[in-house]
Amino acid sequence: MTEPTKEELLARIAELEKQTGGAKRSGALEFRVGEKGGVSVYGLGRFPVTLYYEQWIRLLDVGDGLRTFLEENKHRLKLKT
Repeated sequence: MTEPTKEELLARIAELEKQTGGAKRSGALEFRVGEKGGVSVYGLGRFPVTLYYEQWIRLLDVGDGLRTFLEENKHRLKLKT
């Protein structure tokens, strides 16, 4: 087998970047446990959101209140369209 040319390699890199770029922008959320034991959520924005177990539980416990607060203040919030 012959070595691929520079152009072939660049084309392959571009193809792979398209494949991974599309998956990251699909809107799906991904959860990971970090080295320090925090749970990170990827896919909400440019950077992951990382909280520890107790923080996630506290946030989930007030989920209905947070949803109500967001709806009441929607007119003041910046919305991405």
